[in-house]
Amino acid sequence: MTIREQWEQHEALWLCQNAVRSADTRGRQTPVSPCEVRTEFQRDRDRIIHCKSFRRLKFKTQVFLAPRGDHYRTRLTHTLEVSQVARTLARALRLNEDLTEAIALGHDLGHTPFGHIGEKTLNRLMPGGFKHNEQSLRMVEMLEKDGKGLNLTWEVRDGIRNHSGDDEPATLEGWCVRRADRIAYINHDIDDAIRAGILKPFELPHHCLSVLGDTHSKRINTMILDIVHTSQDQPYVRMSPEISDASDELRDFLFERVYNDDWRAQEEMRCDYVLTALFQHYLTNPAAMPPEYVQIVYQDGVERAICDFLAGMTDRFATDAFTTLYVPRDFTVL
Repeated sequence: MTIREQWEQHEALWLCQNAVRSADTRGRQTPVSPCEVRTEFQRDRDRIIHCKSFRRLKFKTQVFLAPRGDHYRTRLTHTLEVSQVARTLARALRLNEDLTEAIALGHDLGHTPFGHIGEKTLNRLMPGGFKHNEQSLRMVEMLEKDGKGLNLTWEVRDGIRNHSGDDEPATLEGWCVRRADRIAYINHDIDDAIRAGILKPFELPHHCLSVLGDTHSKRINTMILDIVHTSQDQPYVRMSPEISDASDELRDFLFERVYNDDWRAQEEMRCDYVLTALFQHYLTNPAAMPPEYVQIVYQDGVERAICDFLAGMTDRFATDAFTTLYVPRDFTVL
């Protein structure tokens, strides 16, 4: 018996009846030979960690743009926090932790530079709109590995596609990531907003603090334990009504005071201007994009190719590209 088969045997004995077992995966778009050591979902996790779009997350904004400080979250640290919370939920609920981790690590691979500001800009510019969860799926299916994609299992791709938006994940492991995503960003965005001086601790809604806890760690612990107690041996992953309502109230507060407040307006205009200028430049000069994106022009159209190129950029790459194109270099008058 191989190590992989031992893992599959362990899953069959240990995981709850609603969990997805690696041996029962719906498979990949292109079949591959089994690994002697890793299950299919463990292989997906490794493929994501080693891909280029995962490494670029460290230079993509979460909320605060080019923050002057070493402790603000980036898209990469957000992803790691989501993974940690999701894995805790999956382990406690006896779901497939490897599947959960793979979905969590891949859920934001298609996120734009400049966070949700960039997403709004591309949604405006791209015919048919833009959603980062759909772009994350496109990244793993088509854009990675020079257009070959990562060839992930169906369950991981479903979880990535449905970690946000109107459609729901088909697996409870996908639901763990969807819940963990909200738990992570609600709490770390409060932490970063306080660090930046945008919020003061006493300004947080008192009702939410009384229900969820008055510190970062207490709130996360409350949310996780509530999901575990509410969802144990159930065909769903959800919070109790009381904790869910308090969490939604805290999220609404963040939208009012952090995500949509006036302090972001100037930065939003700058980021929108940069991406709009780049989009228009490549619209008239598509051959200026790297060859792999020029190829997409012939397959899916110029707007789709530009959107793929811009969505894959880091904040600094987009800024440098704009500077190279539009900011004159210093010169000496002879």
